[in-house]
Amino acid sequence: QVQLVESGGGLVQAGGSLRLSCVASGLTFSRNAMGWFRQAPGKERDFVAAITSSGLRIYYADSVKGRFTISRDNAKNTVYLQMNSLKPEDTAVYYCAATTTYRVGPTSRHDYDYWGQGTQVTVSS
Repeated sequence: QVQLVESGGGLVQAGGSLRLSCVASGLTFSRNAMGWFRQAPGKERDFVAAITSSGLRIYYADSVKGRFTISRDNAKNTVYLQMNSLKPEDTAVYYCAATTTYRVGPTSRHDYDYWGQGTQVTVSS
């Protein structure tokens, strides 16, 4: 079965950095676009970043542009999210997701077929 396993979350002070990883198994990783979403308590799951299967197209939420970088290594079945200049409002559970086809677009969580269990990121002020 398909598994997406995130890691790299933790507690960091404002201005710090974290690197999230998501390892995929049970699917043809190189054929899947990958996305990162986040969900804060009491809020909806929001788009953070996405990367197409080839890595040629990358998308970011406005709130993270210039601070976060998404990348992938198809040889390792892994997608990364480098998060710099972290702010308290970045605190959330971060999820990676996979899809073979965009129907609405990379920012729509409804387009993703598989999800990881999430990793907590907490940014203290």
